[in-house]
Amino acid sequence: MSAVSTSTPALHWSVAWRRAWPALLLLIAAILLLYRETATLMVGTWSNSETFAHAFLVPPMSLWLLWRQRHALALTTPRPAWWLLAPMALAVLAWLAGNLVTVNSVTQFALVALIVMAVPLVIGWQAAREILFPLGFLFFAVPIGDFLLPALMEATADFTILALTLSGIPVYREGLQFVIPSGSWSVVEACSGVRYLIASLMVGTLFAYLNYRAMWRRWVFVGVAIVVPIVANWLRAYMIVMLGHLSNNKIAVGVDHLVYGWVFFGIVIMLMFWIGARWAEPDAPLPSAPAGTATSQAIGPAGWPAALAGVLLVASAQVGLWALERGDRSASAPQLVLPDQLAVDWKSIESPKAPLDWAPHFQAPRATLLRHYAGARGTVGVHLAYFRAQDYESKLVNSMHLITPADDRHWNRQGAAELRTGALSWRTSLLQTAPTLSNSRLPKILVAQTYWAGGRFTTSAYQAKWFTALARLQGRGDDGAMVMLHVVDDDEQRARAGLEAFANDNLATLAERLKALQGEP
Repeated sequence: MSAVSTSTPALHWSVAWRRAWPALLLLIAAILLLYRETATLMVGTWSNSETFAHAFLVPPMSLWLLWRQRHALALTTPRPAWWLLAPMALAVLAWLAGNLVTVNSVTQFALVALIVMAVPLVIGWQAAREILFPLGFLFFAVPIGDFLLPALMEATADFTILALTLSGIPVYREGLQFVIPSGSWSVVEACSGVRYLIASLMVGTLFAYLNYRAMWRRWVFVGVAIVVPIVANWLRAYMIVMLGHLSNNKIAVGVDHLVYGWVFFGIVIMLMFWIGARWAEPDAPLPSAPAGTATSQAIGPAGWPAALAGVLLVASAQVGLWALERGDRSASAPQLVLPDQLAVDWKSIESPKAPLDWAPHFQAPRATLLRHYAGARGTVGVHLAYFRAQDYESKLVNSMHLITPADDRHWNRQGAAELRTGALSWRTSLLQTAPTLSNSRLPKILVAQTYWAGGRFTTSAYQAKWFTALARLQGRGDDGAMVMLHVVDDDEQRARAGLEAFANDNLATLAERLKALQGEP
């Protein structure tokens, strides 16, 4: 970063600014107080996830960036921008919708957007333009980016296996797991590089802002900060496997696996900054008040009416949410029951033991049920996970509902062709035992799953959220269920035929049972 000018002009805050600061602080405090549950959940994600631990630095860094602009800000006159109440109203609606369907990323993004827009609402757009970057930097506090995990894991596996093949090492691959002569490896979430990418993007954006004045240079460096950690993670994964292979698995395994990764990433990022600093531009000179102006006496419209209007606006969403939640929280726990016999030839049997004790994992459902039914087309396991009075810990659409964890050493999950029964397409997965040299003929598990939300089946998480929101707005509650079927068979086609036959024969009966539960008090 280039040196700051040593001649510092005197700092004078006008009377209008001395009136605007308390009004702005009141509005921001009201937003944080009214939406404290959202703020608490966001901070909790920072604490519990290494991927987003860097977000603790975002608020103090934004304050420091604001402090750097204090002289430029003092030369403006705060004038409330009333038109910002319209986009703030949209953010309030987004927050309310996010709560209705329990989507953390939406509510947390809306919270930060409200804080950011509160500033120009009170002090005006002209003044806010001087601090646009410090305000925009706050969005790095939103813990979002996990949706990139599957794509990044797949890309890391593709590159690692390609590099190993080019290195002359034979590789047998099953999904994200692969075997080389010295042992087996698996690309898990920690190998995706998403934490490297998010951290690099944040510090790269900050570096570009502080070191460059030309906008094109800033955008180029931000692009480099995106590409470099992705490629660096690919090379890191390849080197880790090679170190393990060449050392007969004595190094680069266990804890040092992650240590070597962070050391390599740190070296790469430092090189990126060192190269980027070669094109750094000098800082703009500190602004000074034009001759003859009385900055300390400049008076603009007071920001208190705009701040109070903002408080009323953000409070309206809490009132609406409270009214909707009153009925949800008083609902009783559902009683899941399935009959001993469904359609003809599908009779309940004692639950057989799944290979290697496989079972799906549902995060905090209100009730669960597992029954097995045997028919002419085989044996099908039925898993039901029912959700009522949904909140952020217990909700129908949740990334924590897992068929099998990504780092499962026993099972390798692969996508399979869709299973269509009537108008419904089931989302299917094929579970195979982790690849070794001797277990290729063990049974496989074909799993089909769908959501039941708002009285309708859908395999789309977005539609399930939408159906749930509509049901709540219509006063029908937020009941929903995850329906999962599985067949254990070493023949995938035979397993698909069994699942298809069971779904065609019994889906209507399952729908009736679930709908009856929705009508419970």
